[in-house]
This record gives sequence, C-alpha cells and structure tokens, in this order.
Amino acid sequence: MPRDSLVVIPNRERSIATSDDRSADVINPGPHPWRRFVALGDSFTEGIGDPEPSAANGYRGWADRVAEVLSRQVDDFAYANLAVRGKLIAQIVAGQVDAALELKPDLISFSAGGNDVIRPGTDPDEIATQFEDAVLRLRRDGATLVVFTGIDTNFTPVFRGFRGKVAIYNENIRAIADHYDCIVADQWGLKEVQDPRFFESDRLHYNSLGHHEIARMVLRTLNVPNDLQPMQPDPLPVRTWRAARTEDLVWARTHLVPWVLRRVRHESSGDLITAKRPNAIPVTTLAPVKDPAATTGEQV
Repeated sequence: MPRDSLVVIPNRERSIATSDDRSADVINPGPHPWRRFVALGDSFTEGIGDPEPSAANGYRGWADRVAEVLSRQVDDFAYANLAVRGKLIAQIVAGQVDAALELKPDLISFSAGGNDVIRPGTDPDEIATQFEDAVLRLRRDGATLVVFTGIDTNFTPVFRGFRGKVAIYNENIRAIADHYDCIVADQWGLKEVQDPRFFESDRLHYNSLGHHEIARMVLRTLNVPNDLQPMQPDPLPVRTWRAARTEDLVWARTHLVPWVLRRVRHESSGDLITAKRPNAIPVTTLAPVKDPAATTGEQV
C-alpha cells in the first residue's frame, strides 16, 4: 500500500491511550479520559447475537458493554452507536464517518471490512485502501481511535478458507494503525473466542458470551479497570457424525442459502435498518454488573 500520499496526524496533545500512558503494562488507577464514545461498523458493533429486549434494536453487544463500564467511571459520559448490520466498508464510510465526526467524540471505535473479506473475489488490499481513507478522516480531530483485527477463522470449517485473506487484512490494519497512532483491539490473538460456543447458531456472529469477551478485551486494550469476569460456556455436547451433518444441513438451509440469495439479489440484512443510537446520549446499564443476563435498567 503506497504511503507517500498520506498525511501523518501530528497532534500529540490529546487524551489518547498510547503505549506510553494507557497501555496494558501501565497501572492507571484514575478514571479514563473519555467523555464521548462513538462506535462505527456493521453487525459486529451493532451487537447482533447478543439479544437485549430493552435495547432499541433488540441487541446489546460489546460496544454497549464497553460504554456501560466507561460511563460508571465519569459523570458526563455519552455514547452513540452508528453501526448497521450487513454493511460493506464503502457503505460504512459513506454513511457513518461524517455522522460520527459531527458528534465530536474523543473515543471512536471503527470496525469495517469484515463483510467484504468473506465475499469471494474481494481484494484485502483494496479494502485496506478504503479503511485507511476512513482512518485519516476519523483521526482528524485527535480522538482516540480503536480498530480491530479479524478473528482467526482456523477453528471453524465454514470460514477456514478465508483465513489467508483475514491474515492479509489484519496486517494491513496493523500497518494503518501504526501509521496513524490508532489502538488495535486484537481479535486474532483472542484465543478464548475461537470456539463455536461463543457464536450464534449462524456461526458468523458472536453470542452473548462472545460479545462479553470482546468487551473485556477492548477494555484491557484501553487499560480501563473493570469488574467484568470471564464467562465459561457450557461443555460441548457429544454428537454423532450423523447428528453433526444434520446440524450442518439445518445451518445451510437456515443461514447459508438466505445469505447467498441476498448476494444474488444485491440485498443486505441491513437495508431497512437504521442506527440504534444515532445520538450521543447517557448510558443505561444492566444491573447487576457481573450478570450479562440481567435486565433491570439503571440510569448512570
């Protein structure tokens, strides 16, 4: 990827979690520096797979969980989530970047390109070019920017064939993050979630356990103290070969075929969906903190 046309943002006088002041190797007993968090992306950031009836879109997700923790540590915290399921990187950049900047955030999460990577024939370098253009814009005002690597798909036969593309995508993300002083939330290295028990029945989206672990990882990456505890999934059931193949057929009929048909029809699961939190507003958390299944609202 050519770098000679790029502009490095020199502003160092900002509240940003760098490796020097807010890293996993440095104890930060005080409150975090952020007051306005805006999350951009697709179904991963929207929270698909982590149902929460009280949420505007019916889902909670890792970004909501992170915002809940951040909101407890400062008095004037606000959070917006612009992510919409099914979106490609070009759609995310076109529909969410300017909207995010208008909200004047000092903390931004940007996850995009995953839906592009798993489409046959796409080029991870071209995806990276679009990603880099978005990062340049998102870093304009000096906000802390968190970006994500893709998960290592070697554990799942369905997506194992994309492992090489994901690895190239990840290397590009790391290079962009290094160039623009972004924070990398490393899904590839998060071995805990490389387990089908952390995923929904569609085998694509994290379930509540998965979103919980991603939230813990993001908070560790930001070096924000928190009380979130590891969640242990139930043991995998013992299945016969025939039962496993029957499950595969049900998955293909229920999830794979509709996905293929949407591609053929140039449709998206997010075509009629709007952002669940288009404005930066105070956070409603779930209580008690350590019980992800709790549904009692608590305004903070």
